[in-house]
Amino acid sequence: MKSTSARLLQLLSLLQTRRDWPGADLADRLEVSPRTVRRDVDRLRDLGYPIQATMGTGGGYQLGAGAALPPLLLDDDEAVAVAVGLRTAAQGGVSGIEETSVRALAKLLQVLPSRLRRRVDALGTFTVPMPGEGPTVDSATLTLVASACRDSELLRFDYERHDGSTGRRGVEPHRLVSHGRRWYLVAWDTDRDDWRTFRLDRMRPLTPTGPRVPPRDPPERGVAAYLADRMNLHMWPIRARVRLGVSAETALEGPAARYGVIEAVDQHSCVLLCAGDDLVGMACYLAMLDLDMEVEEPAELRAEMGRLGERLSRRGGSSRRTPGSDQGA
Repeated sequence: MKSTSARLLQLLSLLQTRRDWPGADLADRLEVSPRTVRRDVDRLRDLGYPIQATMGTGGGYQLGAGAALPPLLLDDDEAVAVAVGLRTAAQGGVSGIEETSVRALAKLLQVLPSRLRRRVDALGTFTVPMPGEGPTVDSATLTLVASACRDSELLRFDYERHDGSTGRRGVEPHRLVSHGRRWYLVAWDTDRDDWRTFRLDRMRPLTPTGPRVPPRDPPERGVAAYLADRMNLHMWPIRARVRLGVSAETALEGPAARYGVIEAVDQHSCVLLCAGDDLVGMACYLAMLDLDMEVEEPAELRAEMGRLGERLSRRGGSSRRTPGSDQGA
């Protein structure tokens, strides 16, 4: 039979893995009687762990939140996952937590068994992080918005638009989405009576948050699909419609599908709906598709494609001498 101290540690670990534990289930897992479970729970309470008990059918035990963070008991894979997450956070796109992540990682590495420390060290030794690019999100903003999503509270904030202007917005926050180094809020815009997406690095939340509202059903096809559509078309100032000289089935199998939405026209052509924030960059990307195409709109992108073609012709060979050009007439 396990010693009392070992059994207490196992009991604490079990209480941390589920919100509610029936007493009979705990007794079976620990291979002791329900009476022993009750005594062990009392011992943990004496040590400061806020364990709540409910009586009757369906009753059990629940580890509550106390005044201080209790020691967390992690299995091997959990410990490695936390270490990897802390190492990533120390390099990542949320400002204000880099130093804290390093301190927490140092504490964890200090107590990891050598076999686990080698796994974490191998990842750090043979991983080369690229310098971070792009905006960072303030950690206080991230936690405030996440709390508003959790509690279904109205959220007001000043928002910076693409052109640099700002405006006051009021929303019912639904979900946060992390994409690359950017964080997005998917929310119901109460002024526009529709779903909208906001970048957190452009938000300046106003406190306190508003009253609670009933949670809404998510956007059609889900949050991830909604954000993907918004990122492809609606979150950029320049939108384009380009006719491609291939069928929709062919386009969907190639790189064009990663740049926007493909709409079928007939067996030999389709339309690419795409968006961006720079005409030159869009023209270059479209040129790399290596497909017959015609920019239907906007006219500015069509003109930029023409200028790009002229530049490539001048730099790529129009100045070369043709055969016989150096011979006299």
